[in-house]
Amino acid sequence: MQVFGSSGTRGRVTEELTPEFVLRVAAAAGTVWGADRIALGRDTRLTGPMLANAAASGLASVGADVDRLGVVPTPALQAYAAAEGIPAVMVTASHNPAPYNGIKLVGADGVELSIERLEAIESVLLDGSQTHAAWDRTGTDRRIEGARRRYREELLAAVDREAIAGADLTVALDPGHGAGALTSPDFFRELGCSVRTVNAHPDGHFPGRDPEPVAKNLGDLGDLVRATDADVGIAHDGDADRAIFFDEHGEYIEGDATLAALADAALGPGDTTVSAVNVSQRLVDVAQSSGADLELTPIGSTQIMTRIRELQSAGETVPVAGEGNGGVIFPAYRINRDGAYTAARFLSLLVDRPASEVVEPYDGYANVRENVHYADEAERATLVEAAGEWARNADGEVSTIDGYRVDFGDAWVLARPSGTEPVVRVYAEAREASRARELADRLVAVLEAAAGE
Repeated sequence: MQVFGSSGTRGRVTEELTPEFVLRVAAAAGTVWGADRIALGRDTRLTGPMLANAAASGLASVGADVDRLGVVPTPALQAYAAAEGIPAVMVTASHNPAPYNGIKLVGADGVELSIERLEAIESVLLDGSQTHAAWDRTGTDRRIEGARRRYREELLAAVDREAIAGADLTVALDPGHGAGALTSPDFFRELGCSVRTVNAHPDGHFPGRDPEPVAKNLGDLGDLVRATDADVGIAHDGDADRAIFFDEHGEYIEGDATLAALADAALGPGDTTVSAVNVSQRLVDVAQSSGADLELTPIGSTQIMTRIRELQSAGETVPVAGEGNGGVIFPAYRINRDGAYTAARFLSLLVDRPASEVVEPYDGYANVRENVHYADEAERATLVEAAGEWARNADGEVSTIDGYRVDFGDAWVLARPSGTEPVVRVYAEAREASRARELADRLVAVLEAAAGE
């Protein structure tokens, strides 16, 4: 796909992503859907109102009425779409920095579109075959109130509220100024938790931290856990479809360890779990010990969700899936990432033991992630070619599911171009931190040398 990457389409606003482009994407989606009503939401980014207006115009131009939900988490928009039986457009750049924005497309079942459906919309977009309505058949829009409240109510009905409330947990929460600031504080209070917050006011400047919930951005959350003697710290990305955790000591928990703990609690013999090619050995070990199969896909929620649907259609049971970036999927709830739901599932593991003990069995691995920026498509191709040459000459097992991954037995390293930013990402994992750092640095040096040439 040229337009839709690993999770929608994104870019720097007024540079790669313009209102005109958003209008065309929305009109193409509306043409393929052919729906009378389409829902529209956005996160807290400063460019959200402008781009939501453009999307609404594109949808109305093909004859669709638009239900405008305003600022909502992506999973709240998905819940609304499923309840109403209508498709939806989400204006968000998820974890990307403030200058970025983007579009996610959601089907009438409340699930992000499959690769096949995205390709159909992309075809209409690129060949300009949008079907515009006659002047007296264009759509209208209306403001929808209460979508965030409806979402919280659905969450409360889907989790073990009584058990969590009985544990009398204190939650330190960092929504990162994103859409989760308008839902997660109330949700965790309604679960019976005491809630302490940081970066909890919606602000598209993201003054407290960047939207991506990675360790380097979450120092304030660790401090808050320690200062308030909280049982757990929870952080979201910009559209709150991901959750990252800190333990009761204010120590960052690797997302791969969280995924492994949640998977261990959900998987049984004969089940299948799905993750991406940058999967941690932690999940590999859990799948093996549970008697479950592990399926790998290219990186990105779209790829994972598409594979889950295929497996379910074939009669397979997929209790849990996702990536180690905090994007966990529980298909029985919905085939989407949902940061608040994931957090509630993790809280249910804290009823009998502290967070540090919950994830302790999945410690013992060190992870490194680096980005190598490129200027244009020619340089991108050069970096990918250099990664491939290095991988083929390395003394390890090579996988090309997405980029180039090399397994060395005691460690692995992966290089693949991002689907949302102009970078080639380098991932490495090993039992020893020095080994993971060595592999990552070695491959980054190869890529940087290729870019310099």
